[in-house]
Amino acid sequence: MILFPNPKINIGLNVISRRSDGYHNIDTVFYPVMSMTDILEIVPAKGDSTSLTTSGNHVDCPAEKNLVMKAYRLLDDIHHLPPIDIYLHKVIPDGAGLGGGSSDAAFTLKALNEMFSLGYDEETLSSLAASLGADCSFFIYNRPMFATGIGTTLSPINIDLSEYEIRIEKPDVSVSTKEAYAGITPQKPVKSLASLFAANLPINDWKDVIFNDFETSIFAKHPEIKAVKERFYAEGAVYASMSGSGSAVYGIFHNQ
Repeated sequence: MILFPNPKINIGLNVISRRSDGYHNIDTVFYPVMSMTDILEIVPAKGDSTSLTTSGNHVDCPAEKNLVMKAYRLLDDIHHLPPIDIYLHKVIPDGAGLGGGSSDAAFTLKALNEMFSLGYDEETLSSLAASLGADCSFFIYNRPMFATGIGTTLSPINIDLSEYEIRIEKPDVSVSTKEAYAGITPQKPVKSLASLFAANLPINDWKDVIFNDFETSIFAKHPEIKAVKERFYAEGAVYASMSGSGSAVYGIFHNQ
């Protein structure tokens, strides 16, 4: 089975409060982007054990710590799955706020569910995915979602950007989640994302009212990320933002 895990972008990201468990409550909109994908192939194992082989962009972690392998182990612990060989070709950059690793894990869960007829529905798979990482749940659905809590409480949202071109660029710098949150002072926004989108705010007005709370501190430390956003606007983007905790920046353009 061959699958093509895609990234996401965050349209707005408000860090609302710090939780007692050390995580943060956020409001954001996850939007799937199909202009770049990883390539994930899963086949019956040639040997007696499950293996993961990576190619493409360098993956800086041992196989057993990769979210793809963790996804397999999660279902294997429940169902004692047959061994498989997994081949992952990385195109989505890491440390970019695009959720590439989370997407790979979610697509692995969906593939194993189908391959071995496990019978899970999306809601159950999403719950399982949440134990792997906050973004993983979204990729089970892989359609526009408003996310609250730590990013795992999801509700569908009616946003269609199919008539636009979404360009993504990652400068030669990565931002860790720890670094991103270290520069944040949680607070409620003047206007919530939910209310803005409920009012069907035109995309031409997003620039003035929809923000990513991580940008202020990260742009100060990494001006090359800010420069990409400014260049996108100079090139005619109707909206541009850093995605997630960075360092990738996306611009939404009218299709030429």
